Order: sequence, then structure tokens, then C-alpha cells
Amino acid sequence: MSTRYRLGVDVGGTFTDVVLADTTTGALITDKVPSDAAQPARAVVDGVRAILDRAGVRPEQVEYFSHGQTFALNTVLQRSGARVGLLVTRGFPDLLEIGRLRLDDPIDMFAVPKPPLVHRDDVREIGERMLADGTEERPLDPAEVVAAVDDLIAGGVSAVAVAFLHSHLHPEHEQAAYDAIRAAHPDLTVACSALLWPEEREYERATVAVLGAHVGRALGGYLEFLVRELRELGLDCPLHITRSNGGVASIAHSPDDRVRAAVETLLSGPASGVAGTVRLAASAGVDRFVTMDMGGTSVDCAIVDGAIPYSTESVLGDFPLIIPSVEISSIGAGGGSIVRVNDGGVLKVGPRSAGAFPGPAAYGRGGTEPTITDAYVVCGYLDPTDFAGGSVGLDVAAARTALLPVAERLGLSVEAAAESAVAVATAMMHAQLIPLCAQRGVDPSELTLIAYGGAGPVQAALLARTLNMAEVLIPASPGTLCAYGALATDLRTDVVAAAHGTVTDASLRSGWAALEDRARAWYAAQDHQLHPDVTVTRWADVQLSGQSFTLPVVLPAGQEPTVAALHRAFTDAYLRTYAVDPGDAVLDVRNLRVGLAASSSLPGPAVTDAPEPVSVTHRVVENGVLADVRVHRRPTLAAGTVVTGPALVSAPDTTVFLPTGCTGTVDAAGNLRIRLTGGTRA
Repeated sequence: MSTRYRLGVDVGGTFTDVVLADTTTGALITDKVPSDAAQPARAVVDGVRAILDRAGVRPEQVEYFSHGQTFALNTVLQRSGARVGLLVTRGFPDLLEIGRLRLDDPIDMFAVPKPPLVHRDDVREIGERMLADGTEERPLDPAEVVAAVDDLIAGGVSAVAVAFLHSHLHPEHEQAAYDAIRAAHPDLTVACSALLWPEEREYERATVAVLGAHVGRALGGYLEFLVRELRELGLDCPLHITRSNGGVASIAHSPDDRVRAAVETLLSGPASGVAGTVRLAASAGVDRFVTMDMGGTSVDCAIVDGAIPYSTESVLGDFPLIIPSVEISSIGAGGGSIVRVNDGGVLKVGPRSAGAFPGPAAYGRGGTEPTITDAYVVCGYLDPTDFAGGSVGLDVAAARTALLPVAERLGLSVEAAAESAVAVATAMMHAQLIPLCAQRGVDPSELTLIAYGGAGPVQAALLARTLNMAEVLIPASPGTLCAYGALATDLRTDVVAAAHGTVTDASLRSGWAALEDRARAWYAAQDHQLHPDVTVTRWADVQLSGQSFTLPVVLPAGQEPTVAALHRAFTDAYLRTYAVDPGDAVLDVRNLRVGLAASSSLPGPAVTDAPEPVSVTHRVVENGVLADVRVHRRPTLAAGTVVTGPALVSAPDTTVFLPTGCTGTVDAAGNLRIRLTGGTRA
């Protein structure tokens, strides 16, 4: 029998990363190709074709394909999807505009309200009303719904969202509206809030429906192109996409499934990176860490304290996302982020990025604006002779020319301006992580920083030093870790149902059992042959009676679903969060949830023997001084090799910068473990 392989792909703003894994040995082959902003799926197909050709693998040898993407997220952030019309209960046309009446910055006297994704002119009120207790106060008239949709389409709307009051408990009117719209306009993208995510909070639930309608058709076109091209390439294996919850699912085929996929994959790429990091960290004996995924456009961070952090209060640009997602915080300070001086003479980095084309000036693709990558080049943090394995040449002169106007505005040398830009990027990441750690109640000095992405390992030690961290872990293949996470992570789904406040043992058992049936039905419909081991987690959103904010409470594995067990778990969560014992107060259960995960059968990455070590001399700028350092070729570093900073470690997918005071050791799995002097655990 011929060797079988699995493919993982991550579509980033600058590069599309591809990982090919041998299912017998775990050996990995990695590659990077430039992303295609106009047609992201084309870069995926190009990358798959290139890595199969380089490895000498036939398409029929590939048994599994999974990929993460930022297409859906970028569509939302750029508001470039479909023009959406919204149907609401009569009397609630301002649903999206009112939102939660919270200011993002309460002390900004000039704050401007964020415009909703649906223009007020595209909102239609429907004369229906279902009360909270299920009483039908005003019946739904399907003809009125169709007339409203006809009017919206005539005005230029190409997708419709439906969000009626109390539909999370009583979805009958939304279902009837959906059926009427489908009968009249079978090709129209339609998203109903209760059918997508039946959770209380009408503003957030309506936002889910609007996001699904806005992105659904665009994502559908992307997936149709991708599936068609991969099949024509010869891949006949199951095709998967990563989800915001850190798991994967089979690529959807029906229009309704793709509307759901649109909202469930908004954090697809970053989430798979965290999932892959958790798997890698466990094998390295690390369970408390900060992830730092720094690519060309952004830096995505998550704090992992024993398990993947999930949130039902994520924010994507201007919009809340209540679907469970890996808790990730992002800032626009990636390697391609533009460096500039503002009108006040202050040095700024991002959020605008040079992207893949033209990219940083040093790439020689016509870019003229200075980026963080250009600052790295001027500082010597990248080796022009071995960048991206020699596949991308670096033009040092072009990087210096791009940074010259910035240096002149600041009255600095080009080298000092470049080092200042790197320092600003470090400060931005520090300012992002300190509040996150405070919110989670953790001290960053007690955590390990795990850096990946193409630019993360360049910046990691500089950031760790500002956080007083003692260790940085650089994975064996950091530039493609998100792609590895896509092929190594679990099949996973989350389902929710609204509860009714006070619960009983019987209602908990029946509620969770119904949700588990839904989750297992989803699993049965997936291509799950390579994810055989199923785990079910039961949890709930709980608050004390009379309170307004819930805590996520997980029922411990093996516990019977009783009110007493839920109360014990809630007490533990309440103590951790507020340092107060809630005592015997009555619980108010707002939602019941079930998470189903089926683990992957992929073996861990194999470590290959290293050839004779190779290093060359190079010059870097450190604290304003030019210094001679050694550049070590990472593929030649065997387990146990020690590298002392200042130094560079170059690899085909990234470069690691070790400042003075850092010592890196290659562990048995090929990870580079960097110790920083001065850290509390050094």
C-alpha cells in the first residue's frame, strides 16, 4: 500500500502556508506561496500543487485536506459582502442601531457611533408578534414577508436576514418567514437568527443572522471554486474547513449550510493556530502560555491556562459574535504593517498593511511604503541570503530607501528609525497583552510565550523581555503552525438551547440530552472516519437569580446532570471570577450548551536527523550599536544544540532573533526553547 498523506493549509494576508504530513511517520513537508487577495482559493490550489510536486506525492495518496482562511473575516472587516435587508418585528426597526447603548471609549467626547451592517433604509417591519411565553399575539402573514422582500430586492438588496422577537424560544414565525422567502426567491441568501443560533439577546442574535447573510454568498463562491479546483487537481479525499471554535468541519455544500459556515468560520485561521499550539505545547510539557501569531497583517494572541480559552463575547471589528469561539485578541501590527509618522510627529505602526502585493519594499515587488519587515531588514534581523529558504530575495537598499522619509521626519538615522519602529510594534503588543492577562487573573511572568507565524519568532524575545517572561518557545515549523493546526485538530461542534431560568434535575437531563442528540447527528453527517474518538462536554450560562451577567459553567466529566452538580460547578467558577462564595443562592440558568469534539488520529510531527551545523557571520543593530553575530541554519541544528544571543536562527519559514541575554536550546522535538535572563523563572 502506498504511503498516505494529509494536507493542511492556512490562508494569510501575505502568504498561504501548506503542510503535508506523512500519516505513518508524522514527517512534515512545508511550503509557502504568496496569497492572492483577488481570489484566495487560487493560492490554496497553487500551494497544494506545488507541495505535491516537490514531495513527489500523487493526489490520490492524500487522504485528508483541511484549511483555515481569513476570507470570511476580511469580508466582514471590509464590509465587502452582500447588501443585506433585515426583517424585524414591528416596532423594532432600530434593533441594530441601538445595540447595547455602550460606548467603546466612554471618555472620548467625540466618539462616533459605529454604523450597523444594515442601512436603516434596508430594514422592514413585519406585523408579527410572539410573546415570551409562546402566546401568538399577532400571527405572521407570509404574503407580507414576501412583499417586504420583493421591495428590498427591487432596492438593490441581495441577501436577507430575519430576526423576530423571542424567536430563540419560539422560532415558528422565523421558520414560516424562511419558508415563504425560499418559495418566492429560491436563489436568495436567507439567514434566520433562531435557525442559526437560538440564544437570547436579540441584538447579538440578529447580528449573527446579518453576518451570515452578508458573508454567505461570498464564502459560498470561494468554497465552490476551491472544491472544484481541488477535485480537478485529483484530490478525492474529504475536504474540511477550520472553525472559530478551534475545530474543523466538512466543507458545506448546500446554501443554508454555507450561511451557517459563514458565521462559524469567521475566526477560522487564528483559531486553528491556537488549537495546533495547544497540541504542540502539551507534547513539550507546557500547559500555561501565551500564543503569539504574527503574520503579515496582524498579531493574534490567546492566553492558554491549561485549556483552549473560549468566549461567547468575541468582537469582530464593530460586531459582537456570541457563537463560541477561541478567545483571541488581534492588533494590526504584522510584518507587512505600514510604518509612518503622523501629523503630530509620532511614530505609528499599522493597522494598514502592504499585503502580499506589493508587499514590503524589501520584497522587490514594487512596494515603496516602509513596513515592519523593512525595519527588520535594516536592523539585520533577517538574513537576505536565506530568507524564506532563499525563495524570496531581500533588497536591503530598497528597505533603507523606504524608511528614509520616516527617519528624516524623526531626525534619526535610518537604523535608529528602524529600531524605533520595532520598539513601537513591541509596545503595541505589550499594551494588548497586559489587560488580557489582568482580565484572566494571570501574571505574564509565569507564562511561556509561544511564537509562530512568519514574523512572530523575530519579535518574540523582544516582547517577552518587556513582559518579564522567562521562556519563549519557537516550534519546529512556526511559519506554518496554523496550517499544521488545520490538519491536526479535532472535528468540533457547539450547539445551544435557551433555558427558562429555574431548572430541575429532569429539565437539565432532557435539555442536555436533546442537545447531545443534535451534536451527534452533526457528527454523523461529517466525513469523520479519521476522527474516531468522540468526547461530549456539557456546559451552561448561569447567573444568580436577579443578576444580569452569566458565567460559563462546565459540568465536570462523569458528573450526573443535576442541579446540585451544576451549583457546585457554578460556585467554583464564581469564586475564581469574583473571589466571593455565592452560598445557597438560587441559580438562573439562561442557556444550556453541548460541545462535541472528535480527536484526530494523526501522529505527532517526526524529528529528522540534522546534518552538520552551518552558520555564517551577519551584522545586526541592537540598542543603536552594530554588532557581528552568527546566523545559524535551523535545519542543521540537532537536539541539544545551544545558541547564545545575540544571534539569528534562519529557517525556510521564519527567522528567530535572539537578543543579548538570551540562550536557545533545541529540544528533542525540534522546538527552540529560549531562556531570558532576568525573567522570574530564569
